[in-house]
Amino acid sequence: MVFTDVVVRHHRISVIAAVVFLTLVYFLVRPAVAHAATDGETTFVLNTFAFLLWGVLVMWMAAGFTMLEAGAVRTKNASMICLKNIGLYSIAGLAYFFVGYNLMYVDVANYGGFIGSFKLLYGPSPEELALLDGDQSAAAAVIESGYSVMSDWFFQMVFVATTASIISGALAERVKMWSFFVFILILTAIIYPVVGAWTWGGGWLSEMGFQDFAGSTIVHSTGGWAALAGVLIVGPRLGKYRKDGTTRPTPPSNVLLVTLGVFILWLGWFGFNGGSQLALGSAVDAVAIGHVLVNTNLAAAGGVVAALIISRPLLGRTDLFAGLNGAIAGLVSITAGPDITQHYWAVIIGAIGGIICTLALKLLESVKVDDVVGAIPAHLFAGVWGTLAVAIAAGGDIVAQIVGILAIGAFVFITSLILWKVLDVVLSLRVSAQVERLGQDTAELGLEAYPEFVLMPEEHDEDD
Repeated sequence: MVFTDVVVRHHRISVIAAVVFLTLVYFLVRPAVAHAATDGETTFVLNTFAFLLWGVLVMWMAAGFTMLEAGAVRTKNASMICLKNIGLYSIAGLAYFFVGYNLMYVDVANYGGFIGSFKLLYGPSPEELALLDGDQSAAAAVIESGYSVMSDWFFQMVFVATTASIISGALAERVKMWSFFVFILILTAIIYPVVGAWTWGGGWLSEMGFQDFAGSTIVHSTGGWAALAGVLIVGPRLGKYRKDGTTRPTPPSNVLLVTLGVFILWLGWFGFNGGSQLALGSAVDAVAIGHVLVNTNLAAAGGVVAALIISRPLLGRTDLFAGLNGAIAGLVSITAGPDITQHYWAVIIGAIGGIICTLALKLLESVKVDDVVGAIPAHLFAGVWGTLAVAIAAGGDIVAQIVGILAIGAFVFITSLILWKVLDVVLSLRVSAQVERLGQDTAELGLEAYPEFVLMPEEHDEDD
């Protein structure tokens, strides 16, 4: 029996050795054509997978915005924040599918570089549909495109949803849900796609040399300008500013949620910036993405530290909320040029973004512009700075950067201001004073986020 076991064992070893040897021979002698075919398909798969994976990370930012905003508002409005965020994400996805993507990317050159096609719906290429139906002859054409058509659509869609999310927090606690949703529909179907057509769609700003790698202006300043217009039309919350001109503090109701939201956004930003390389099929792409992620992380860290340092002399205390917004401001600032190769610049850009954001928080408070979560300082002000920083650290054309900032700012702000005003006249934007005092959760939804709490209407100067 022992002899038999030894023979069997040697036989197995011989078989394994033969398999390994034949496998090595196959890889050594197979034709170069096979290498080329496999590499092309591998590149296609990696690029497509990257779009989907990065897109999922960016989609997760919707959870970050929800947590941040739900923790920043008073407990009586947290459920409404949750509803608005899942609603705006869904509306953005539908609007971009039916209208937005075509306006942003399809046939922009045929319309003078200002807008794309007005065709409805967007879908896979004919070659992809043929391949899914079993036509293997279509594989070569599909692979040649470099990535799946709908994986690209998905990655672009989550960016427009991010733009919409910026607005929700700024106008929280006093804007009507359906009026807000109508604005989001038009923003994601038309306003954002027009900005995208000018830039990423190959339009006139792109031809001028405007650079915005992942959207400091295209995404974040667009959301910030739209939010600023809305805040000016809707006005501040009841009781936010006393009759004597002083500001009534409204600290976050749940600091833990706000902090969690910022960390989720920080995580999602790696997909936001890393995915904007738009490829993962070569060593160059892999190295570039590594640089982008490191710069993204460094800028956020720089924004936190700088905001905390300046908060004490500016606000009279080391302010957690300033530090959290400093992280977002640092992330927004680096988003226009995260592909820079000198990492120390990322720290500088992020730190300046954090300082600008903290100063802007104080500025808005002094001019009585009520932004509940600090979205305008973090996304608009830091977005402008980040876009300018491209000309300082990443070789951008300063004239093109300034023209892009001004053109996009004027278009988005004026269009949004008119749209908010029309909605105010037609639907009315603001909830009643009674609803605002009770909170939108109870008055509009009948669903409190914290049912164990006893919510009492707050006293305001108007009650005296």
